[in-house]
Amino acid sequence: MAYTSLAQMTDRFGERVLIALTDRAYPATGVLDMAVLTRALSDTDEMIDARVRVRYSLPMVSVPGLLVDLAGAIAIYKLHVSAPDPKIEADYRDALATLKAIATGDIRLQVAGVEPSTPTGSGAMATDRDRDLTTQNLRGFI
Repeated sequence: MAYTSLAQMTDRFGERVLIALTDRAYPATGVLDMAVLTRALSDTDEMIDARVRVRYSLPMVSVPGLLVDLAGAIAIYKLHVSAPDPKIEADYRDALATLKAIATGDIRLQVAGVEPSTPTGSGAMATDRDRDLTTQNLRGFI
């Protein structure tokens, strides 16, 4: 499932930034390399799917704005071949922390038509043998 698109990435970061990060030809062509961008977006989608799948059924009916934002932060980080700007790195780390919070259930997404999966354990559980009420085991009480 695609969480962000070229149009959303261009709107958020600008075409110049995307060209600078994807144009890896020597000498530079000055053109956006869609193969590089597609790979980064695909890797981002897989990362998000791996975390969100724990709590939600995939594919989602609609993509929440929070996931679009997280996908942009992760994808722009993945496009860097050298050390990114500290802001981009901080946004990436925040995105990973948010995905972890989604996976643990600390953050719940409002997704139409998709119910979060129920957790397997919700508290203490005790088991004991069956206790049949008979005249034999109730002798002295009746």
